[in-house]
Amino acid sequence: MSGVSNQDKERKMKKKKIEHWQIIALYLIVYDVIAINFAYFFGLWLRFDLHFTSIPAEYMSAFLKFAPIYTVFTIFVFAQLRLYNSLWRFASFSELNRVIVASVITTVFNIVGMTAFIQRMPLSYYIIGSVLQFGLTLMIRFSYRYMNLERGRREKDAKPLHNAMIIGAGAAGQTLIKELKSSGEVKSKACCVIDDNPNKWGRVMEGVPIVGGREDILINVKKYKIDQILFAIPTASAQERREILNICKETDCELKQLPGIFQLANGEVSMSKMRPVAIEDLLGRDTIKVNMEEIFQYLKGKVILVTGGGGSIGSELCRQIAAHEPKQLIIFDIYENNAYDIEQELRRKYPELNLKVLIGSVRDSKRINQVFETYKPQIVYHAAAHKHVPLMETSPNEAIKNNVVGTYKTAYAALKNGTERFVLISTDKAVNPTNIMGASKRLCEMVIQSMDKISKSGHTEWLPFLHEHADKHVNGQMVPDPEDHMAVNVEENVATQGKGKTDFVAVRFGNVLGSNGSVIPLFKKQIENGGPVTVTHPDIIRYFMTIPEAVSLVLQAGTYAKGGEIFVLDMGEPMKIDTLARNLIKLSGYKPDEDIRVVYSGLRPGEKLFEEKLMAEEGLERTENELIHIGKPIPFDTKEFLGQLEELAMASYENSEEIVETVEGVVTTFHPVGANPTGKENQR
Repeated sequence: MSGVSNQDKERKMKKKKIEHWQIIALYLIVYDVIAINFAYFFGLWLRFDLHFTSIPAEYMSAFLKFAPIYTVFTIFVFAQLRLYNSLWRFASFSELNRVIVASVITTVFNIVGMTAFIQRMPLSYYIIGSVLQFGLTLMIRFSYRYMNLERGRREKDAKPLHNAMIIGAGAAGQTLIKELKSSGEVKSKACCVIDDNPNKWGRVMEGVPIVGGREDILINVKKYKIDQILFAIPTASAQERREILNICKETDCELKQLPGIFQLANGEVSMSKMRPVAIEDLLGRDTIKVNMEEIFQYLKGKVILVTGGGGSIGSELCRQIAAHEPKQLIIFDIYENNAYDIEQELRRKYPELNLKVLIGSVRDSKRINQVFETYKPQIVYHAAAHKHVPLMETSPNEAIKNNVVGTYKTAYAALKNGTERFVLISTDKAVNPTNIMGASKRLCEMVIQSMDKISKSGHTEWLPFLHEHADKHVNGQMVPDPEDHMAVNVEENVATQGKGKTDFVAVRFGNVLGSNGSVIPLFKKQIENGGPVTVTHPDIIRYFMTIPEAVSLVLQAGTYAKGGEIFVLDMGEPMKIDTLARNLIKLSGYKPDEDIRVVYSGLRPGEKLFEEKLMAEEGLERTENELIHIGKPIPFDTKEFLGQLEELAMASYENSEEIVETVEGVVTTFHPVGANPTGKENQR
């Protein structure tokens, strides 16, 4: 009831609120009252040679007696003929006719009423008064229309801010040219049109010449002094868009484009719908699409935990999960500032979301187990990891502690507490790794595969207690705890708690644009500082995907999981980092090597020149989504690996100087290059 009453109050308040047009109408009424009386008084005054004392007393008395009656009648007639609620900005013949009709009616009333009930007045009084009333009534209303037309004319005559080139002589381009010509708010002038159809060359569209195809862009930019290029081909493929935009980037012009075909279909083609060209537009492929309904059904009503939820991938996971109505979303991160930022964002956007943000480390056995015991997450997305390649090369033990041991402890807690599904966020650097970060992520994949085998087989006795995983202090010394409160018993979970086996999977993909470890934020900072932009090697290439794309595929891959899979995301063709850097410089309005230098700093420790092509991995299987594949990596002995893992964890916590060699003994595909990469590692 309170809700209804509040709504009623809001409606009443809205009714009480005076609209802008009503205020204008009040001003017009006041003006009309003054104008009406002035018109007829001036008629009487003019009749007697502009001498007030010459006006006979009976005429003046008659005017004053009838004036209030005539004023009220005139205002009433004006109101009935809608002279107070018209849009005078767009006044036309319709409004003129209504003013004429109103003037005729009021003039007849004045003549008949004054003569019949008050006194007959001089004929000139009626003629001058009615003509002047009509003029004053018309003037105030059409002056607004005139001023708008005059302002528009002056703005059109003014020099445009931009000389624009339109790419695309189709419907979108035509609509765009019309807006450029008609809108007074748009400070651009369409000077020429580019289209690859030769049949259109030499012709005009809306008075603008079509000067040639994409190969003529550069010459016409100079000819017409173009400083703005508007890409108006919403139907263009990603490859066509990239090819044309790459040509445009050879100019110094501002680049904007229509986001997609739906604007054209909805009649929404306009300058306001155009956006600056982003680096994502140059990836050379269409935006990745996923079955969001499938994801929605999978996530809806589930308790979901995201470790590393404040990071680039983790935070986007949280955003997309929050949009799919989970029962509860738990964010777990060691960095409180990152966690706080995503918490505030989600609370603003999803006020009804059941959100819990927790601070802690995945390396802390008791803390991570406490989280699982308290909240019982059904789905876990494990994104917590050290990812920076060069920094991990100088701190290899930390990579093992956080990435490998942290993954093991989190997966251990998931298995113990009956989590339904555990999804590890992996990387293409795990394929034939040359650095400790990539090797640690390959170890994480092996942990996940081992956990899945144990989940299905029930061999929990194979699970080691890693450093401080089940230890306790006795007399100031760390000793093994014989009664591990975290001990896993899958069969017991199933029998006594009704819990099923946990499905453990990994999702592997390459670089993402805009992540904390991506080159894009670094390049942007370098450009802001005036350069130089540092590229490690002119031939270095990487696979790229946007963060939302990668996360959407991760979520969909999770719906396909049956346990033990390593999902591999197809990220299209690789892209040179050098090309990426130069495009970003151009997008920022500068010329590479002129305004902003590009320098080559040499490959960093552990860095490959070429990452492995994901689709080349042996044994890949297709899924329902052609961009998601299932990899079948080299088989290994699970029991033996878990024993090696225990030794590896112990060595890392002892900060062993031979940790890299120890990892090399476990990951057979690991070929460390250290601080002296050649750039030829694992070329195929």
